Amino acid sequence: MQNKEDVESLEKIIGQLQGLHSEISVLAKKSPSDAVNAFKLKLINNVIAAANEVLYPNYLPFGDFTSFEADDVPSTSDVTLVLSQYMEEAERYRSDNVRFSGGVWVYVVNGEPSGIRSGPPTKVMKK
Repeated sequence: MQNKEDVESLEKIIGQLQGLHSEISVLAKKSPSDAVNAFKLKLINNVIAAANEVLYPNYLPFGDFTSFEADDVPSTSDVTLVLSQYMEEAERYRSDNVRFSGGVWVYVVNGEPSGIRSGPPTKVMKK
């Protein structure tokens, strides 16, 4: 991460992915093959587009996926699957960019511990 804005973008994406995943998961449990309506699909695609920017190039969950096709409406279970993969990669990116410093977990910005607090990593950190 190069600056505070990168951290803020990642935190925002993690929150949005978790929120969408939570909502769509409820729908998927009730009716996994139901189609996602156009309004929700637009919101989901907007979050995925932002996540693609934040996670590019090393943390994209799928090399050939950029968004859901509006003409080929995905099911709630399809969306849940994709969102869960994005959540995993966003957390891996976060985990790779936090360090224990001064008794707290902080983000690493420009290779150095910043004053921006974080939680401990939950994924195996890169060496």
